[in-house]
Amino acid sequence: MIMLSTKTFTLKSRLLLLALVLLSAIKGYSQQTRSVADFDRDWRFHLGDVSDGQEVSTTDNNWRKLNLPHDWSIEGEFSKDNPATPEGGALPGGIGWYRKTFTIPAASKGKEVYIDFDGVYQKSDVWVNGHHLGFRPNGYISFRYELTPYLKYGQPNVIAVKVDNSSQPNSRWYSGSGIYRNVWLVTTNKVAIDHWGTFISTPKVSKNEATVNMQVKLHNASGKPQQATVTTAIYDAAGKLLKTVTNNVNIVDSSATATQQAKVLAPMLWSDVHPYLYKAITKVSLGKTLTDIYTTNFGIRYFDFDVDKGFSINGVSVKLRGVCDHHDLGSLGAAINYRALQRQLEILKDMGCNAIRTSHNPPAPELLDLCDKMGFFVMDEAFDVWERAKKKYDYSLFFKEWHKRDLEDQILRDRNHPSVIVWSIGNEIPEQRRPIAADIAKELAGIIHNLDRTRPITTANNNPDTSNKIISSGAIDLAGYNYHYKDYPTFQQRYPGKKFIGTETTSALETRGYYDMPPNIDSIRRWPVKNNYNDHVNMNPDNTVSAYDNVSAPWASTHEESWKPIKKYPFLSGMFIWTGFDYLGEPTPYTWPSRSSYFGIIDLAGFPKDVYYMYQSEWTDKTVLHLLPHWNWQTGKTIQVWAYYNHADEVELFLNGKSLGKKAKKGDDLHISWAVPFQPGTLKAISYKDGKTVKVAEIHTAGKPAKIELVADRKTINADGKDLSFITVKILDKDGNLVPNADNKVDFKVNGSAFIASVDNGDPVSHDPFKANYRKAFHGLALAILQSNEKAGNITFTATADGLAPAVLTLQAK
Repeated sequence: MIMLSTKTFTLKSRLLLLALVLLSAIKGYSQQTRSVADFDRDWRFHLGDVSDGQEVSTTDNNWRKLNLPHDWSIEGEFSKDNPATPEGGALPGGIGWYRKTFTIPAASKGKEVYIDFDGVYQKSDVWVNGHHLGFRPNGYISFRYELTPYLKYGQPNVIAVKVDNSSQPNSRWYSGSGIYRNVWLVTTNKVAIDHWGTFISTPKVSKNEATVNMQVKLHNASGKPQQATVTTAIYDAAGKLLKTVTNNVNIVDSSATATQQAKVLAPMLWSDVHPYLYKAITKVSLGKTLTDIYTTNFGIRYFDFDVDKGFSINGVSVKLRGVCDHHDLGSLGAAINYRALQRQLEILKDMGCNAIRTSHNPPAPELLDLCDKMGFFVMDEAFDVWERAKKKYDYSLFFKEWHKRDLEDQILRDRNHPSVIVWSIGNEIPEQRRPIAADIAKELAGIIHNLDRTRPITTANNNPDTSNKIISSGAIDLAGYNYHYKDYPTFQQRYPGKKFIGTETTSALETRGYYDMPPNIDSIRRWPVKNNYNDHVNMNPDNTVSAYDNVSAPWASTHEESWKPIKKYPFLSGMFIWTGFDYLGEPTPYTWPSRSSYFGIIDLAGFPKDVYYMYQSEWTDKTVLHLLPHWNWQTGKTIQVWAYYNHADEVELFLNGKSLGKKAKKGDDLHISWAVPFQPGTLKAISYKDGKTVKVAEIHTAGKPAKIELVADRKTINADGKDLSFITVKILDKDGNLVPNADNKVDFKVNGSAFIASVDNGDPVSHDPFKANYRKAFHGLALAILQSNEKAGNITFTATADGLAPAVLTLQAK
């Protein structure tokens, strides 16, 4: 009870009391209705198998304590002999067991209790109190089990999860192993909204009015018919109530669906530049008893893919400026982390990217939440294989039995996200030239259409010619091209009346900070030569690739080759570049000792490669002037200097104050260049518009490594045990210039309310562990990722290296 005297009962006190009353009411409602609890903490883990059926009786006292999400593979040692092979990241798989002891309060007896897994890689079996709940082979899908019949209330319960990633290779990239996405414990009343039970669509949208359709599926576990009242309230982003819709539903057996409709006047439309979100709060009542409250975020928008004009959002033509990305988070592995995903999207947004393809499987739910909030279009992809295998132990073993369930779960989970604009039912499917492909494509499209008809369907085709049975089947709405950039201009002649999307493009290759000299700029290199991944005669013996944009995979094209036709032709709706970030596994154009990719516009640590600034100059309104390469070379050696720029007519280059002439882009050029005999000193570029200076860029010859600089992306993080700070470690000379070839080993120490989650430097050949307190610099840079430890307080991070002045950074967890 709160006691306030008359003298102290001021307006402020009244407001405080009102807030407490409301909080108490909300808390009471949540106890009476739905509870969604974070179930990630306090698990025990054992790497290795234990006998089936022993999951409850086997003692776990000696098992490792940890919090989820967890990826055990990222903790292992790199080896070419690991069954995953270098293509799968050269890290170990195996079998792992997870157990958790938990108590359900006696007050929850009579309610429905579920456990929700956002993703487990792979082949998971789940038990509770010795009862086997089920098996899911797909490592990317989200799934739920009901615990209610097997629980002991007010007493300890044990849940056990077996994760089997021992049959390898089962992936063409690094998969990770374990319960690598979040887990939730959900408690509801007997009559409640079903799992993923709402579907909101906006079939009619204009500037003046939007029609919002709502389907609410109710679950009835009471064992008898029920008369429910369903009320949905729509709120704008500021929390203002806009509309309320109520109707009654007779639930004759275990389920029923309420159909509702509302009008929103003068709607704020969702787009990549204005990602405005509304909120629908749905309440279910039986008589005067409130039984459930369920929140659905949604956006109001309309979009179109046009045969001649390409893609538009809310009537405005927009190129899809997209990237493909795998699910790993670099040195953090596959274990999902909201901040790590957010950082990746921030880096891409700053480049001008506005679209993500979830290559090649359903993503973590957090990715779609972030894309909704930050303004990214999403191609939500379901499968990398159908019935024919790409790897011996891949999903093809389970496709026939599981594809319908897995695809339905994906659509139900993801269909309320305004960011999702395309469903992709397959990537480079081996059957695409076989008649059976048409039958499978039609079946998959039918599964989607039963649940959602508001988005087009595509497949990503590496054989997009007229022999492709998927494209000719009529099952897909967009003809997806993987590569074949020379065929883009003639697409309308090949496929009259069809709509184009560049589902996967480019596959250019670069090592961040490395430059071949001479660069052979006049010739494009396709590596590996003759598909020989061990050909170090025709490639580089140290497994490097020049960061000039003049190397691609044999099936692919450079960044400039790919973007030019997409930019030129309106009917080409856009592109998804392979890839936004380097990723673990698939180390094209090499194999071992390389263990991660060279495809990224951004390296594995999150450091941009030079071509990032080409896209920034083309895809954003930022004023760009970027010079490459660095300026540490042998005196007299001719260096090819490139500049990416925009918002200017021309650029003038100076070496130690002497002009080397002005250059300007001509035709469809995307960069300019000079051949410059190297002299140490300062390379300076000035861009001009109408004779006036627009921007200045300088590169200085660096001296010997002298000191360390630490730059944190965020100096204040949440003390929630999950938040991260990414600290860039720079090796500088005495004048503060980055030393471009520095490879000093840097030791890290952290005190206070955080720990080192992982380290990296972007080197695709390094075999040093990611879970460590040191890292060698790679071309002058390294990365340390700090994670909060659930305690508020100061954090001190120290970096030291032999012969260098140390650096100290102070952060805070709140």
